[in-house]
Amino acid sequence: MIKKNAFTLIEMMVSISILSIMMIFLYQSNASLNISNNIYKKESQKILKIDQIKEIIFLDISLSLYNSLTIQHQDKNSDFITFQTSHSLHQRFNPYVAYIFKNSKLYRVESLKPIKKYPLKQDEDYSIDTIQNIKKFRLYKENNLNKYLTDIAFKNSSDRIIMKIKVLNEY
Repeated sequence: MIKKNAFTLIEMMVSISILSIMMIFLYQSNASLNISNNIYKKESQKILKIDQIKEIIFLDISLSLYNSLTIQHQDKNSDFITFQTSHSLHQRFNPYVAYIFKNSKLYRVESLKPIKKYPLKQDEDYSIDTIQNIKKFRLYKENNLNKYLTDIAFKNSSDRIIMKIKVLNEY
């Protein structure tokens, strides 16, 4: 009887072939996983950006001072909104805020002085934040109540923000 102490060449080739087939499938599944991770990362960043926009607008309007909010309708897709609020992005005390829709962008302007009209004067001290590309920005006031409905439609997607906001500072 002959004792076998090693693998034959055929056994080695079969095991290497099986291992290489398994590695091909593992590589393909890893590549698919990386692609889907990139897609989910982009979508989650988009959702996070929309949530940040919603939070800023909600805090601005809900913390606006009593009867300070004015809406000037520019056209069917845009409004010019000014008010004083206790919410600030730039560490100001009760700043004046304006939302301006121009050239498919929504701008948030924050100042220590009242913002009465657009275009803004160059010599005033204000901070401007750009809020993503949009195609519609409207704010509607509910009959003599301090409740508002915002309608924001984004330019390159079907995403939309429709939010009802109640002003908390009533006195």
